[in-house]
Amino acid sequence: MALKIKISPANKENFDEIWRIFKSVISTGETYVNGDETTKEEACAKWMNKSAKTFVAKIGDEIAGVYLIKPNQVDHGSHIANASYIVDENKRGFGIGKSLALHSIITAKELGYKAMQFNFVVSTNKAAVNLWQSVGFKIIGTIPQGFNHKVLGYVDAYIMFREL
Repeated sequence: MALKIKISPANKENFDEIWRIFKSVISTGETYVNGDETTKEEACAKWMNKSAKTFVAKIGDEIAGVYLIKPNQVDHGSHIANASYIVDENKRGFGIGKSLALHSIITAKELGYKAMQFNFVVSTNKAAVNLWQSVGFKIIGTIPQGFNHKVLGYVDAYIMFREL
């Protein structure tokens, strides 16, 4: 049975749930550059930043995933979007990540971005790499041993890109 996923703009009241999911994701040390020492305040500055638009995916009243979209660079590079995504570890495999990805592509177009770029996708995060490729992103560069994986040690990171 397919889950009904509703995506809407995040608000400050959502942050405790965003923090819970983010803290769980970064605690593995396998997919995000943020370490365990990242504070709630630092996470709030990332996810609730004025220059970013943050959205939550809900199943019923429960937040199951989050993404933010922002300019990849300032000024002359601001026509390219950058985004970050997290999904609750207990809700993976239900299409939440893909729903967030597709929503973010539409949102980026609506905001006037010309393309999207992910500066740092951990190569061993096969679920993310496959997801991004399934929605039109291509690997345009590799950062050799760019990520210090908590279990595997140094692994490559990808730069991924798609035009809108």
